[in-house]
Amino acid sequence: MSTLLFIAAALMAFVAVLSYRKRHMSVARTMVLMMLAGAFYALGYGMEVLARSLEQVKLALQIEYIGIPFVTTLWLYQAIQFTGTAERYRRKLAVVLFIFPVLLFVLHLTNDWHHLVYASYSLNEEANVPLYTTAKGVVYNLHALYSYVVLTWGVGLFVSMYIRALPAVRKQILILLLGAFAPMAFNLLFWSGVKIDFTPFGFAVSGIAYAWGILRFNLLRLTPLALAKVFETIRDGVLLLDGEGRIVSYNGAAARIFPELESAQRRYPAPAGGILTAYPDLLQLIESDHARDERFPFQRQLGGRSLHYSCSLSIIYDAGTLPVGKMIMFNDVTELIENEVRLRENARQLSELNAFKDKLFTVVAHDIRDPIALLVSLTDLLGDELTAADIEHAELFVELRGQVQSTFHLVDNLLDWYRSQKGAVVFRPSGWNMRQVVLQAMSLASPKAGMKAIRITERIETGLAVEADKEMLDLILRNLLSNAIKFTDVGGEIEIGAESEGGRIAVFVRDNGAGIDDKTSDMLRLEEPFSKGAVSGGDSGDTRFGLALAREFVRIHGGVLRFESEPGIGTTFTFTLPQAASSSYYGEEEDGDESHTG
Repeated sequence: MSTLLFIAAALMAFVAVLSYRKRHMSVARTMVLMMLAGAFYALGYGMEVLARSLEQVKLALQIEYIGIPFVTTLWLYQAIQFTGTAERYRRKLAVVLFIFPVLLFVLHLTNDWHHLVYASYSLNEEANVPLYTTAKGVVYNLHALYSYVVLTWGVGLFVSMYIRALPAVRKQILILLLGAFAPMAFNLLFWSGVKIDFTPFGFAVSGIAYAWGILRFNLLRLTPLALAKVFETIRDGVLLLDGEGRIVSYNGAAARIFPELESAQRRYPAPAGGILTAYPDLLQLIESDHARDERFPFQRQLGGRSLHYSCSLSIIYDAGTLPVGKMIMFNDVTELIENEVRLRENARQLSELNAFKDKLFTVVAHDIRDPIALLVSLTDLLGDELTAADIEHAELFVELRGQVQSTFHLVDNLLDWYRSQKGAVVFRPSGWNMRQVVLQAMSLASPKAGMKAIRITERIETGLAVEADKEMLDLILRNLLSNAIKFTDVGGEIEIGAESEGGRIAVFVRDNGAGIDDKTSDMLRLEEPFSKGAVSGGDSGDTRFGLALAREFVRIHGGVLRFESEPGIGTTFTFTLPQAASSSYYGEEEDGDESHTG
């Protein structure tokens, strides 16, 4: 018998070593202490069996009581760790649980002084084992009661977890339950009247079970608590059903979707048909016999709000190919659906606004531009006649004509910009003689420049050609010249030039006007066209809008528009265009001046 007890002690020490390898886990550390406590119990009892005197018996009992007070409490604490009970207050709970075991250890150590654990020792005349029988004291009986309460508590925790556990961890729970039932069963034999205490052999059985669990089922590597936490923290609702269509388990997210699951009177497993009666389509899917995974939509009303879910049904198989249950996951897509509805409504409103914008620009093009163009022609005719007749206030009429022309120019820019943004502007680049294009732009701007006695000079080589869209190039030059004339004082000068720069043509328009202050310079560098920038020395107009349009057309050509300005000195606008091998506009001049003044 002593040999078997020593083997049991060695086996429990072996399990402690196996558990120590996973000491980074708190559950494994508890297992180490529990197995060591059981090993001391078995070792001391083996020594008690071999004892031949009362002193040897007492020494053996002291070794036994290194483990006896703590082994059941450690098992309960391990159950608490596995099941996640009282996680926030676990340290305080441990202190409370180990008060009595520590007190029992001290009382047994000093038993000869008070005899509260063992009241007396008497020689066993009927058999050699045990050599001495003991009369149990009050503390011994209290410890027996304490141990059974602790074991019952731990079993209750494991049974509750087993009912709701995933199949993958139920084997681990059964092994841990066996670790409690074996010592309990052997100890009951002792209390039933058997003279020999076989409880250490029960712990040996526990050690064998734990060793088997560690080596075969990864006991201590993936605890039920870990999987339970994963199960509970999944944001999707999860329903687990067995092969009979009964709900076995669910997580908190599923309980929020189906409040019916949380009925206080309900026990699980429970038939799905008795719980989800309000969802016949879902029940039909659960009760169907098909064995394939699938996805399906699900919708329900909760708190006056329509909730939408994207659901997946998965078949759970045993070790082979036999289906043993189903798992349904509910992914809440309500916010996505509502956002989609809002986006569709916004798209509808944007479509209506775009249609209104198109109508508005159609009105501008036909009902505003044409009357203004007619008004420009009339003011030109009347202005010439009034000037020739030297009628009083003719200068006022000239100013009026300038304002009408400026308004017409703004409307033209607006329509051109609108067509460019809508994609209605067709880009047709071809080769053009840059000097001839500039001369044409100068001839159109000369009347306006002549009113302020502004001298326009061009300095462009005769054979310089660009690859550009003629209409866009005309508009760019028209805007830059118009702005230069507007903000150049009477008697000022404007110079237009171009030069080749690495396969591109850089064209500049330079004036000696008032220049642009820092504030307005920052405004003009922005991309938004819908504001008017005022420059020093002049009044506000469509300067920024015209420049935005010019910048857009230069960008279409693959170039950039930039400017440099110094208040009181003047401003230079420069833009780049692709260089062409030859020009097709007006041909190349055989001779002529390198410069032209208008």
